[in-house]
Parts: sequence; C-alpha cells; structure tokens
Amino acid sequence: MKFLVLAAEAPAGDVSLGSGMLGMVLPLGLMLAMIYFLFMRPESKRKKQAAEMLANLQIADEVVTSGGIIGRVIDAKPESDTIVIETGGDKTRIRVLKSCVIENRTIHE
Repeated sequence: MKFLVLAAEAPAGDVSLGSGMLGMVLPLGLMLAMIYFLFMRPESKRKKQAAEMLANLQIADEVVTSGGIIGRVIDAKPESDTIVIETGGDKTRIRVLKSCVIENRTIHE
C-alpha cells in the first residue's frame, strides 16, 4: 500500500525516466568501447602485421611455418599464394602456402 501512495505523490513532470535510460545506456556504451579496445583493435593490428610480413617475403629469408618447419625461401612470387622453402642439410625443397608462414626470422634494414 505504501508503494501506491509514493507513486501517486510523484509530480507529473518528473524526468527520472530519461535519466534512468541514460544510466542504462552509458555503462553499455562503455562496455562496448572496452571490448573494442581490448579485443577487436589488437586483433586487427596483428592481422595487418601478418599480411604485411607475408607480402614482404623475399628469397633467402628464413621462415617458420605453422607446422614447425624452419627453412629458407627459394622461390616467392608475389602473384602466387605458395612459396618454396629449402630445409635441412640435404636441401629438401617443400612448397607451402604463404598463409602457413607464421614468422620471418630474417631482419631487413
């Protein structure tokens, strides 16, 4: 009963509804901004760096594949999606996808 009395005593021009909506929307907006800056932005930076590394592969670069194979690039054509690497002392040549290369160990100036 007391609840009904308090509700009846509220003035007709009360703006608490608008401030209540702002109180709900503001934390939601802050959470979305945090998700973007903590997860989405760093991931897009990593993808951009990986694409740049793959585009800049040159002959004689030492690379590591996702399967753990370490080798030296022998053939890398820009229009092709594969490269040929040479591994080990017996000069074994392997053709792999560029997308499988996860690291370029050669430092270019």
